Amino acid sequence: MSHSKLSGIRSDFLDGSTLIANQAVRADTEIEIINPETGEKISTAPALSAKDAEYAIDTNIGAASSWRRTAPAERARILKAWHREILENRNQLAMILTAEQGKPVKEAKNEIDYAASFVSWFAEEAQRIYGDVATSGQNHRILVIKQPVGVVAAITPWNFPAAMITRKVAPALAAGCTVTLKPSELTPLTALALGRLAFDAGLPPGVFNIVTGMPDQIGPVLTAHQAIRKLTFTGSTAVGKFLMGECAKTLKKISMELGGNAPLIVFNDADIDTAVDGAIASKFRNTGQTCVCANRILVQDRIHDQFVDALTARIAKMIVGDGLEGETDQGPLINSSAFAKVEAHVADAKKKGAIIITGGAGHEAGPLFYQPTVLTGATLAMRLASEETFGPVAPIFQFSDEAEAVKIANLTKSGLAAYAFTRDPDRLWRLADDLEAGILGMNTGEISTAIAPFGGIKESGLGREGGHYGIDEFIEIKTAHFGVRA
Repeated sequence: MSHSKLSGIRSDFLDGSTLIANQAVRADTEIEIINPETGEKISTAPALSAKDAEYAIDTNIGAASSWRRTAPAERARILKAWHREILENRNQLAMILTAEQGKPVKEAKNEIDYAASFVSWFAEEAQRIYGDVATSGQNHRILVIKQPVGVVAAITPWNFPAAMITRKVAPALAAGCTVTLKPSELTPLTALALGRLAFDAGLPPGVFNIVTGMPDQIGPVLTAHQAIRKLTFTGSTAVGKFLMGECAKTLKKISMELGGNAPLIVFNDADIDTAVDGAIASKFRNTGQTCVCANRILVQDRIHDQFVDALTARIAKMIVGDGLEGETDQGPLINSSAFAKVEAHVADAKKKGAIIITGGAGHEAGPLFYQPTVLTGATLAMRLASEETFGPVAPIFQFSDEAEAVKIANLTKSGLAAYAFTRDPDRLWRLADDLEAGILGMNTGEISTAIAPFGGIKESGLGREGGHYGIDEFIEIKTAHFGVRA
């Protein structure tokens, strides 16, 4: 453990082991976990084999019968205890998250709170899984039963290494499923800490396992194993399509939250300050490394210059630096490939006529830091119009009327999020119908909460996470017909 700021972290959070059946498991080969801000080694995690993954699933199978029959109130009690453990260890979890992922500590603490909210929400939903009874005739009754789908595989990304776990694992556990989690190999430490806290909360052995390692070793086991009846994944569209094809071989249930290309539309009648707040929240959170990030900012012609000036002024005040070294607003990109993609998008835009208003280059804070950037004159011919930049670059597209804005906004294969800023209530209703996205931010850039469904349409995925809809992803419906004697 190289970073002195982590010297007070609970030792078993960083001990180089993973967790299967509540037991610490090690491997001959290890993954080095690198702090993207400093390039230092933080710790290690086991690079498990396919055989290890199969063992984890076997323990899920062994625990499944008992866990599904555990009273919903008892499942809720354990989840509530897990929620308390997460909040009591909030500061340590945030430090680990920042060290391995890079976001500022204050943002990491917000993510821990967000992650905990899913555990709390689904603890309550565990007791609200209701079936139905119907009468189809005088001598016929129909019983609709909701049951846990069974063993679940969850694959989570590096950009939200806490929240993406609880958003999947909490509803699965609440529904009575057992889970094997494969966290990103870039950020497994947060997952392992959350797992240890779940066991501290009283989760029985084999109900929740964490398998760390490389995708080529673990992924094929999760998609091919007959006992796994559900796979839930957050990541890129390309990987999602591949996993979907692999899961089709055993007809698993799937839910996928995939890539986005979110438009953020600012109309002439918008409140400029509100629109800038929304753009900052949706574009620059996690240094632009979010799937609901405003990838294309569309501004109507009459307020274009005013909006650009206001946005640029706000960005100029952002502090870029190591999230473990004081107050910062922007951290590093996750790795050199991410940095290269941002550079390529900006270079392509400049070559095709974009004007850099601020930023547009790396930052002195370190090799993976990129300046918060605003560019104008963006066009549909630029790569950043059709590809996720996944970085702190705000391209401004100018439009003339609502019809043009909607056309540009929907001109993408993705459909995860979209944002609109206007004071016209009729327009907001029209946009709610017309924008092709699963999540809409109307006069707000904040669209993530445990109490509402989250997910996309088109090539941005299948299924929903959060809200009372989220637990349905881990439920099977069984229909029983009863003949009743008169």
